[in-house]
Amino acid sequence: MNAPFRICFVCTGNICRSPMAESVLRARFAEDGLDGLVEVDSAGTGGWHEGEGADPRTVAVLRAGGYETAHTARQFHASWFDHLDLVIALDSGHLRELRGLAPTAQDAAKIRLLRSYAADTGPISEPRRASGHGLADDLDVPDPYYGGFAGFEECLEMIETASDGLLAAVRATITARTVTTAHAPGHDTDRHQARNPHPLREKESA
Repeated sequence: MNAPFRICFVCTGNICRSPMAESVLRARFAEDGLDGLVEVDSAGTGGWHEGEGADPRTVAVLRAGGYETAHTARQFHASWFDHLDLVIALDSGHLRELRGLAPTAQDAAKIRLLRSYAADTGPISEPRRASGHGLADDLDVPDPYYGGFAGFEECLEMIETASDGLLAAVRATITARTVTTAHAPGHDTDRHQARNPHPLREKESA
């Protein structure tokens, strides 16, 4: 058995956008039957809110949408790249910061803007590109923190819209991995039972 496909969503403080994306995509993967094959988590580029729960407005929006709300904020660390398959930035500022943290070019290639998948159903390696080398503001999920409740609702809508393309891309990647493993010379199922320990925290149940 292959190790799970690991995704981490990253915003600024891990209390608004990234926990929202984590909850939405975890639900989408479960609905698609991929919950046992994909691990979803989130973090912030900064540690200002470490140990705190999600913003109350995030919690309210998620509950209204029928999503789980249990969350504890923490900061993203460069060492996590080694155990992640995909690192999803919520805006272009996060994208730049994450690229600066990436230890290798291979790690930097794991970073994508969430909304680059809004109209994309291709493989993980080929998301829809933004203008300006992937840093265009038109693909940002805007920070709702300093605004009203409507801003949080807008973020959720953007995340839900992008989730279809990301779901399709992850499904295609997992399928390709399964086919490759099944046809690998000398394949031995027992050798694939061991999984690398997950460096990310265990989520509280909703």
